[in-house]
Amino acid sequence: MAVQGAYGYVVARLRAMEHRFLDAPFINKLVESDDLASSLKLLGDTVYGPFLSSHRSDRFDEALEAALLDSYMEVRSFVPDVALVDINRVYYDVHNVKVLVKSWILAKRGGRRRWDLMTSLGSIPVDELLEAVESEDYRMLPHGLGEVLSRCFSTFEQNGDSMELEVLLDGYYFQLLGQMVESSGLDLGGWIREKVDAENLRTLFRLKRMGYDSQKVYSFLHVGGNLDTSDLQSLLSEPVSSWQRFLYCTSFGQLLAGIGEQMSMEEAMPLLEKAIDDHFSQYWSGYRYRIDAPENVLAFLWGKEMEVKNVRMILVSKATNYDKERVRRLLRHGYP
Repeated sequence: MAVQGAYGYVVARLRAMEHRFLDAPFINKLVESDDLASSLKLLGDTVYGPFLSSHRSDRFDEALEAALLDSYMEVRSFVPDVALVDINRVYYDVHNVKVLVKSWILAKRGGRRRWDLMTSLGSIPVDELLEAVESEDYRMLPHGLGEVLSRCFSTFEQNGDSMELEVLLDGYYFQLLGQMVESSGLDLGGWIREKVDAENLRTLFRLKRMGYDSQKVYSFLHVGGNLDTSDLQSLLSEPVSSWQRFLYCTSFGQLLAGIGEQMSMEEAMPLLEKAIDDHFSQYWSGYRYRIDAPENVLAFLWGKEMEVKNVRMILVSKATNYDKERVRRLLRHGYP
C-alpha cells in the first residue's frame, strides 16, 4: 500500500466528486414525486440519468447497479493501491458465492437456479464464477474461494442445513476481509470488529424472529467482534426491548432506539437494517477531518452505496405504491 501521505491527492479528487451526491432536498423531492415515471424524470438530470436512459424503466435496479459500479471503477482508476477499493468489493464476491451455493441447492431440490441475483459489483467476474461451478473446477478462483465452495457443497451433502452454509460463508468473508486489511497496512481492525458485531446482532434478530432456542444460537455467531458472543447468546431469551440495556455502553448504544416495544419483528427488521447502516455512516464520517487518510476512499464508497440504496428504495416504493412516510423512515443518512 502506498504511504498515507500519497492520499492527499486522492482525497482532493474525492472532494471534487462530492457535488455529484444527491442532497437532502432532492431526496425529499424524489420521495414526494407522484409515481415511478416522475421519479425517473427527476433522476434523469442527475448523475444517474445516463444509466437510467440506457435501461428500460422497469429495470432501474440494473441501472443503479451500473452507476455504482461506475463509481467503483472511477475511484479505482486513481487510487495508489486498487486493493483499497477491492476491500469493499469482496463483500459482493461473497454475495455471488452465496447465490451460487443457494442456486445449486435449489437445483438439487428441483428448483430453478437464480443466476439473475448475482451482481457485477464483485472483483471476480460473474462469468468466471459461473464457469467454475458449472465445470466443478474451482482451482483458478482467487482468495481461496475454490476451497470454500467445496466445503459448502460437502457440508450440505452431509447435513442438508442451508443455515450452516450461511454461517460458513460469512465467517469466510470476515477472515478474508481481515487478511486484505492486514495486507493493506491500514488500521481498520476496529471497522472489522464492528462489522462482526453488526452481523451478530442482525443474526440474533433473525433467529429471534424465527423462534430459535438460545442454546442453539452460539454456532451462528462469529468471533472477532467487540461484543462477547456468550453475552449475545443470552439476549435471545429476552425481549428485544431489553437488549438496549446490554448495548448501552457499547458503540451500538443507540441501535435499537427507533424500535418500539410493541413493534413486531417483521416491522422492526427494516429499522434495524437502517440503524446498522447509519451506524457505519457515522463511523466513516470521522475520517473527513483527516485530509490525507486512505480511509476516505472507503468512506466515499460507503456514501455512494447508501445513496444508491436510498434511490432504489424510493423507486421500488413508487413501483409498488408503498407509503411515503414509511419510506422516509427507512432512508439512510446521506454522505458525509
